Amino acid sequence: MATVAPQLQSSPVYLRIMIYQHITGLIGNTPLVQLHRVVADVPAPVWAKVEWFNPGHSIKDRIALKMIEEAEKKGWLRPGGTIIEGTSGNTGMGLALVAIQKGYRCIFTTTDKQSKEKVDILKALGAEVIVCPTNVDADDPRSYYSVARRLSEQIPNSWYVNQYDNLDNRQAHYETTGPEIWEQTEGRITHLVAGAGTGGTITGIAMFLKEKNPAIKVWAVDTYGSTLKAYHETGQIDPNEIYPYLTEGIGEDIIPANYDFSLIDHFEKVTDRDAALMAREITRREGIFVGYSSGSAVQAIRQLKHQLRPDHRVVVIFPDHGSRYIGKIYNDEWMRDRGWLRAASAADLTGARPLISVDRHAPVAEIIRLLTNHGIDQVPVMDGQTPVGSISESAILNHLLADALVRNQPVETIMDPPFPVVSDDAGIETVSSLLQQHQAVLVRDAAGNLHIVTKTDLMKALAC
Repeated sequence: MATVAPQLQSSPVYLRIMIYQHITGLIGNTPLVQLHRVVADVPAPVWAKVEWFNPGHSIKDRIALKMIEEAEKKGWLRPGGTIIEGTSGNTGMGLALVAIQKGYRCIFTTTDKQSKEKVDILKALGAEVIVCPTNVDADDPRSYYSVARRLSEQIPNSWYVNQYDNLDNRQAHYETTGPEIWEQTEGRITHLVAGAGTGGTITGIAMFLKEKNPAIKVWAVDTYGSTLKAYHETGQIDPNEIYPYLTEGIGEDIIPANYDFSLIDHFEKVTDRDAALMAREITRREGIFVGYSSGSAVQAIRQLKHQLRPDHRVVVIFPDHGSRYIGKIYNDEWMRDRGWLRAASAADLTGARPLISVDRHAPVAEIIRLLTNHGIDQVPVMDGQTPVGSISESAILNHLLADALVRNQPVETIMDPPFPVVSDDAGIETVSSLLQQHQAVLVRDAAGNLHIVTKTDLMKALAC
């Protein structure tokens, strides 16, 4: 059982309502939120740095503002200029927000594995978006890196951001995210867990935190198909490690200049499937609507939980908002197409169909018509809102064979015992066990409504 950490604030803090000159004034100062259910078996308290509180709903707002301001100071970006970048979506959104304030044009390249939501949001913010193939080498002229670089050479008064090698990326986190975490945890953080992509987030935060306390462990979260873990351990890029993957925002097939691998204590890989399922679990069980790589980060903590103790304090970075993945990890059909959607609780088995039931006083003939019209073979029998019995097609047939006049009698005269009732958070094992003894199980949701789960429902879920 996880140890609950003491509250960092013992009394309410009331903030003065501010008026900002532009939306970019809201960048930074994001909250820490303690996780509970998804880390219930993790020995140490886990606090999430929820970065979708930034106005662009991602951690990349921080680096967008920093990189643009530094480019202006250095004369790389001049009035009326064009910002060009290769992005998985979030950096582009941050750059677009700042560009709106400052009057710049934006052209972004991205890959065809990115969610449609991200591309649509970039366009909504006034950016031009060029979608490039994922399954090509980084130096291929069709890659989103190469296309962005080539456009910056062709378009006058343009600036190629290059977040991968632009050290203002990590500097933004050294100056903002790291100090915020240190202050919010009152210096008690012992472990930082963050996704590894461009390297800016994890390196910048680690730079600050390890200056404060070199004993802090930094765990980087990678994905299968990325070369980062192998490079950290061997100093070499292994081509056999590189292949297409679905997780967005982490992993690389190149080694960005933002990395200082000496600051990272361990790389942990997480599968696309486990990351997607964990993101959904965080959203459902913690009420924090997270993106794909947030699932990767929490799954990594669970995989490494044996290295944690009750006196440790873990901070995990939640980089972006789940709304960017509605068409992917939060789309049941997309998940089922990949064979990833598995029923974990009774709620996963119920579906959206309404419960069909009968009143205890209804005549058997009426029940026969109902079963036939709806194509079902069993229903619960109710007394108001209370299940008092059940009746099945086979039971009715047996009674009719014995006495045809049964069709005129109320169903309560021939009904069987009621189906068992479970709450919607009952485990799949509980439902399975009950279905071995009963024809169906009733599931009561949080609002008190009843749903029915049959053996067919369970079979379909297990076959996904």
